[in-house]
Amino acid sequence: MGAKSQDVLTRAVERWEIAPASMVHVRPALALSGQMERIRGSEFGSIEEVLRDFRGGFDSQQAPTFGYRLSNVLLMDGILHSGSTARHLRPGAGRRPLGLAPREACRAAMYESWVGNRWFGNWLSDDCLTYRLAENAGVPMATMVPKGHRPSYERRLAITPVRTRATLFDELILFDDRSHNAHKRARADDMRRRLAGSEPRRHPGVFLLRGATGEKRVLRNERAIADHLAARHGFTVLDPTTAALDKIVAACGGASVVAGVEGSHLVHGLVMMPPDARALVIQPPSRAVAVLKLLTDRQQQDYSLVVGMGGDDDAFHADIDEINRTLDLA
Repeated sequence: MGAKSQDVLTRAVERWEIAPASMVHVRPALALSGQMERIRGSEFGSIEEVLRDFRGGFDSQQAPTFGYRLSNVLLMDGILHSGSTARHLRPGAGRRPLGLAPREACRAAMYESWVGNRWFGNWLSDDCLTYRLAENAGVPMATMVPKGHRPSYERRLAITPVRTRATLFDELILFDDRSHNAHKRARADDMRRRLAGSEPRRHPGVFLLRGATGEKRVLRNERAIADHLAARHGFTVLDPTTAALDKIVAACGGASVVAGVEGSHLVHGLVMMPPDARALVIQPPSRAVAVLKLLTDRQQQDYSLVVGMGGDDDAFHADIDEINRTLDLA
């Protein structure tokens, strides 16, 4: 097996700082005593790293945002090539299109990421923010044809890239926009306003159903929890896989709490819930994830969690009384 090629950014002819580094305070997650001790596995990073982010109470240095200018970059079906370097923009890339790649003489800007094309939540929480950099740097370009909720979000957010499978760019701008610095927070605030308006109608909360979608994290009593929150706390219950974006905005834009099983579907709520709202995330004990907490920490919002009990991802359950008591934490 050959050695992995270097990233195309190593071929940049120019680099500049778009936004400076800044600090983010990592808040302690709101959780009942003994919850974190149930975690016996993690999906991204080690258990120790996940617990560190959940326990919080420290400041985290966030790197600057950078722009890069490259010359003579070839895009072939989801892969950027520059000399011997390469960058994959989406899963399944690499099937060479027929014919020659047309030359693009304009100053193009690519905002896509591999993780954003792989997971909807990353596309909404990150790539859509990077688009705002791309539209100011050149002609925004994309390779993935949108589906699901993405076309509706693009219309609402005025995201209008040129889509291509094969292009030879005379000049291409790329970004390092991975950190959660203050500039990215401001772009996220702007996205919230674009989606939900400046004064959405407030209500107690929304429970976003996950069901069996996405990576396997099946909460056996999910529907019972959702119905309880609706009856006792006045929550709206919504299945985002079948709901139109207007209905999602109406349910999430003014919610004081966005609740549900950990997963990308919760990002619908996190990107548009009010600044003083909080997340309530039910974690599977064998695949705990702190990725969504990075979003609430960036926006200086609270994150609360309940860790399920029982078997693996398709056999865990959560205690309704623990969820009630977690909602009471402040």
